[in-house]
Amino acid sequence: MDRDNFRSRRGFIIACIGSAVGMGNIWLFPVRVSALGGAAFLIPYFICVIILGFTGVVGEMAFGRAMSAGPMGAFGSAAERAGKSRTLGEILALVPVIGSFALAIGYSVVVGWILKYLVSSVTGQAFKVHGVEGYAGEFNEVAASFGNVGWHLVALLLTFVIMIYGIASGIEKANKVMMPLFFVMFIGMAVYIATLPGASEGYRYLTEPDWSLLADGKTWVYALGQAFFSLSLAGSGTLVYGSYLKKDVDIPYSARTVALWDTAAAMVAALTIIPAMATAGQELTEGGPGLMFIYLPNVFSQMPGGNVVMIIFFIAVAFAGITSLVNLFETPVEALQTKFGLSRKKAVGIIAVTGTAISVCIEGIVSGWMDVCSIYLCPIGALIAGIMFYWVCGKDFVRKQIDMGASRRLGGWYEYASKYVFCGLTVAVLVLGSLMGGIG
Repeated sequence: MDRDNFRSRRGFIIACIGSAVGMGNIWLFPVRVSALGGAAFLIPYFICVIILGFTGVVGEMAFGRAMSAGPMGAFGSAAERAGKSRTLGEILALVPVIGSFALAIGYSVVVGWILKYLVSSVTGQAFKVHGVEGYAGEFNEVAASFGNVGWHLVALLLTFVIMIYGIASGIEKANKVMMPLFFVMFIGMAVYIATLPGASEGYRYLTEPDWSLLADGKTWVYALGQAFFSLSLAGSGTLVYGSYLKKDVDIPYSARTVALWDTAAAMVAALTIIPAMATAGQELTEGGPGLMFIYLPNVFSQMPGGNVVMIIFFIAVAFAGITSLVNLFETPVEALQTKFGLSRKKAVGIIAVTGTAISVCIEGIVSGWMDVCSIYLCPIGALIAGIMFYWVCGKDFVRKQIDMGASRRLGGWYEYASKYVFCGLTVAVLVLGSLMGGIG
């Protein structure tokens, strides 16, 4: 099977940023920052991003490029290197493949909500609703079973059209447009909101930390979970994008850049949303769908120029949602191509039909569906990928792949950090997430 490739390192990096920037940055990160001590939360979060970026993100990119395949081909080849059956590796690969597919199915429902609210804000319908209770009632109707099928299908159609065009002509080009616009729009909103009365109170969350919270294990646990899911570590999407990468690309540099811009996206979202809530005198205590579809629209409705801000906000969020959705669906598409030698159009078609049918049926239970994916499937997929690459493939193989194309060789600490620290943190995310009902 002939494999498409990213045309440039820049295109690859932007695509990876697009896959990482999503709901975790926009509707969860600001809440974590607010509820867990502002800057006191940022310190462990930055530490976790650095550790996971240099181990997990580097590893998944390098693993995919080394095997020129996503989880199905990569895990199978790793098993063969260890003298085991290729089939064993492919069976293990089903965890990240199914996990990515399941997460994409649930995510598509959310992107459908985003498109619905975008259109409502453009038509002005969203501003005819009054108060938190009014927006809550509106959202409950949209989120009910079959309550938003039309826009849900539009979200899926946009995603699969991009994917049919392939890596360079579809995914790379789409991300090169949508990701820069995402940052421009959010920065523009942040600048405008900074001029509004009361916004300064929001910045206090980010500049006046409660240092005593650094002694609270909860702060570190949630910082780890936020960093893990924000960087899209699941043994799937980043690994697949790495498989489309040329051999001369500097992977440590690419991983560092992706982690930096993903963190920047989260910070820009926090600098927009927290001051916006402050201007309306509301406390930022609600995460998840409630933040984006109930509390923020209510804030925008009370804000000078709020109609324009709401339109820009949902356009930017739609870009982030679609780029993430493309990455999530790419894993099962690539798996079908690798395992059965299907053309890209056939593989996309199969995933489109199957994914659409399932996603419409789970509209009313999407919250629980996403919890299973994020708490169990994603960490398990990341753990298996880490074990397959760092432990099964062996130190010499890993070192060769990491250093290939790199301008600077990573130090001797890398082997220890990748084998023990990264895999250990992944186990922690899985165990703690299971016990606490989710930490990402």
